[in-house]
Amino acid sequence: MNPLLEVRNLCVRYGGITAVDGVDLDVMEGERVTLIGANGAGKSSTLKALAGLVAPAGGGFTYGGQDLQSIPPWQRVSRGLALVPEGRGVFNRLTIEENLLMGAYHRKDSSALPGELDHVYGLFARLHERRHQQAGTLSGGEQQMLAIGRALMSRPRLLMLDEPSMGLAPLMVEKIFEVIRKIAAEGVTLLLVEQNARLALALSDRAYVMESGRIVLVDTAAACMENPMVRAAYLGDGGG
Repeated sequence: MNPLLEVRNLCVRYGGITAVDGVDLDVMEGERVTLIGANGAGKSSTLKALAGLVAPAGGGFTYGGQDLQSIPPWQRVSRGLALVPEGRGVFNRLTIEENLLMGAYHRKDSSALPGELDHVYGLFARLHERRHQQAGTLSGGEQQMLAIGRALMSRPRLLMLDEPSMGLAPLMVEKIFEVIRKIAAEGVTLLLVEQNARLALALSDRAYVMESGRIVLVDTAAACMENPMVRAAYLGDGGG
């Protein structure tokens, strides 16, 4: 079976700085894959290159067997490749519902949108309660809910999440990850970048560990949980 996402020798540079240095990565349909590593390891740059927000300096990827690198970000979204960016990127002056509908701007099946909104509101009851509020008035956790909901409105086949727990209180992190688990259970393929490696590994099937722009380990998430290097570097212990 061919991967849904197949990344080969991906390189990203910012001026003279190499952020991603020859990354190979596969994600199968329906799989939950996490990319863990320290700050500056190249994880977010990898997701941005896949979403079309930065141009690769070398290598590339196929998605669903197609090379999407020549098409703009919005067309990648229309093919089912969606990114929930670090920092959320909500439209502060638009209402919650207007933000959600922005996630479906490329869709031609407008008759399906009320049902899609109901689905998002079913996942995030707080968004429904506040749907007429401006997004800029929401807490950080509520904005993260909105960013995920907006991506879901595009009806993604592969959902990429960049640091969904960043800056959130523990209770809100728990709620966000509960919803991410539900999304995965509905059959959406996930590629997750997350500083909380323990949470990310508990959610995932497989993991890639990045250091200095390169993949240094690929294994099942369960095996990574027991790997002494991973435990010492990312799980806060030396593995006993």
